[in-house]
Amino acid sequence: MIDSNQALEKQLRELRDAYAQALPDRIQNILVAWQTLQANWEKASLRALYRLVHSLAGSGATFGFRALSSAARESELYLQGLLENPHLPSSEQITQISALVQEIKRAAEIQPDEIDLPALTVLPSPSVTIPEHENHLIYLIEGDPALATILVNQLSPFGYVLRIFRATTDGDPALKKDFPEAIVLDASVQESLPRANEILAQIRLAHPNLPLIVIASRGDFPSRLHAARMGSNAYFTKPIEISALTLHLDMLTAHKAPEPYRILIIEDDKDLAEHNAAILCQAGMKVHVVTDPTIVTPALIEFNPGLILMDLYMPTVSGLELAAVIRQQEAFVSIPIVFLSAVANPDIQLAAMRLGADDFLAKPIQADHLISSVSSRAQRYTSMRYYMTRDSLTGLLNHTATEERVEIEVSRARRANTKLAYVMIDIDHFKLVNDTYGHPVGDRVLKNLSRLLQQRFRKADVIGRYGGEEFALVLPDTDGPTAVKILDDLREAFGKIRHQADEKEFSITFSAGIAVYPPYGDAVKLNDTADKALYLAKNRGRNQIVLAG
Repeated sequence: MIDSNQALEKQLRELRDAYAQALPDRIQNILVAWQTLQANWEKASLRALYRLVHSLAGSGATFGFRALSSAARESELYLQGLLENPHLPSSEQITQISALVQEIKRAAEIQPDEIDLPALTVLPSPSVTIPEHENHLIYLIEGDPALATILVNQLSPFGYVLRIFRATTDGDPALKKDFPEAIVLDASVQESLPRANEILAQIRLAHPNLPLIVIASRGDFPSRLHAARMGSNAYFTKPIEISALTLHLDMLTAHKAPEPYRILIIEDDKDLAEHNAAILCQAGMKVHVVTDPTIVTPALIEFNPGLILMDLYMPTVSGLELAAVIRQQEAFVSIPIVFLSAVANPDIQLAAMRLGADDFLAKPIQADHLISSVSSRAQRYTSMRYYMTRDSLTGLLNHTATEERVEIEVSRARRANTKLAYVMIDIDHFKLVNDTYGHPVGDRVLKNLSRLLQQRFRKADVIGRYGGEEFALVLPDTDGPTAVKILDDLREAFGKIRHQADEKEFSITFSAGIAVYPPYGDAVKLNDTADKALYLAKNRGRNQIVLAG
């Protein structure tokens, strides 16, 4: 099997071969452009020659043609000086350009260097693949049938299925076929259930790396030390706060790989764009390439990049101009922009910094330097963006970020001619919860609903806390009846959760209003219509879903 580095090397060699094959045509284009310029000296013809030379200066060394890049860069600098000069060139300058063009032609005939790859780290695959399930299987070792029933009922709305052990597991064929994700052990069963330790040992023999959560009646040091020596990952005292237990199970059973950094490459040179894209993809990033800068806005909306890697010099729109256009749009103000340039011009770099450029990378750039520079800035932006857009209590999108995502999803649905459901949720009688049990208990209710929303909805769905006890959802590719079914299932699950308040327990419900695009044609209309549907659900008695229209 070809490993990842070999696959990348093969891909880059194929790109280099394609570049070399197309190189004679590119040189011929330069010669023709020079002949056209000599026949009629015009700024437009000079710019055309400059762009062709600039392209070779930036791409040549990337594909192993170092001498070609060097010759093209020298020509590029010389031509740039003539572009800035309003006067016609002298005969000496024309002779110099001719010599520089001939040097480019000679350099193109030199054989390219071998591809030099960095040692890219490839993450090892897990030895055991856990199938994707809608529910997470948890092994519960519990001798108290009443507590076992409570745990089953309280954890099931959050997607956890409990298998209860009260006796030995000897001869149970399902034990090795199961894919449990954690063990919950009631410490009291080690006294009341004689074979509890044997059950735990048998489970660990079949599933050696399962995390262990211990629940106990006492929270004293000896009890906690005993649990630690058993290898416990967490310890909860009775009465168990279900929200805290669920949160810990969520962390222990989270198998989602980190989201790859999303890099948008804007580069008019297709060969160079594909080369850089191949390197960044190999490093685990998700890359989208745009070779026509005039159509960048749809790509920004659709792809939602975490960093823009952009050529500074492009024929129709310069990198500076494009950066200005991007920064004019509020949704893209904070996205890092990294420029690629074969020429280091301090004045241009300063102008770019004023527009919000984050870095300049010189062409040609080594693969490891490209990966390091792009990933570090994308990581910083991802972290910053997370805290800027998240509600501190629930971890969901905050009000502003939710509204931005609604606009983006409506635009995407409009372009794709697909449906979209917009949902407003409001917890019923939430003020009464705060007044009766206090705001800390109310906060736990909000967290429980937030966790339920995160578990029940898809990665593509938008989940935000709109304010107070109100939440907003955007469900792409979802019609009205489907949204009603999904929300009704969620409503029933939330109603079954028992919330703790000191020695008391209570349940609570929510109401929701749904509006669908189309017919409601923009984010404002969707919000207003869903809000009216929510108001209607409240007036009809609460604890129900109303679909507008």
